Amino acid sequence: ILLLNRRGFSSFVTCRGCGERVECQNCSVTLTHHRREKRLMCHYCDYTEPVPSRCPKCASEHIYFIGSGSEKVEDQLRERYPKARIARLDRDSVRGRGQYEHILREFREGAYDILVGTQMVAKGHDVANVTLVGVVSADVGLGMPDFRAAERTFQLLTQVAGRAGRGELLGEVLLQTLNTDHYAIEFAARQD
Repeated sequence: ILLLNRRGFSSFVTCRGCGERVECQNCSVTLTHHRREKRLMCHYCDYTEPVPSRCPKCASEHIYFIGSGSEKVEDQLRERYPKARIARLDRDSVRGRGQYEHILREFREGAYDILVGTQMVAKGHDVANVTLVGVVSADVGLGMPDFRAAERTFQLLTQVAGRAGRGELLGEVLLQTLNTDHYAIEFAARQD
């Protein structure tokens, strides 16, 4: 299982010419790039717009896509492991509870080698054959404007770590982080 708690392909779009970031007209937050759907989307109000070919402010052609989401991680896994059977589990890939349960059932039965997604991959799944859990950018939640950000990060990391080694085989958990000394990351790594 591979977790990146960020949807979409790129976190935001900016212009290299003037520095303008493409923002939601309703919420004034940056729009997330969803490459397969060829759109930018606000994850707060669901506002969408097409991906611009030029900067909306200065008309520069130098549009730059910054950051990674679960869609990008899935694509990178497919490039790196072309024979692996990969499923993505996030709000963009699942339309309805039936599809969510279908993907999990198939993963449990061995139809997929790798399950990649957002917090949906972390919550209460008992899959005996999971021996490795990886977390990309484990500290992504620490920057949220919420006084509970550290607690929520700790909870998510602890939950996803609990998916590894639930069967007879031992499990291993790898956390990628820039904040190795943050108490939420340290305690989650120790399962404390």
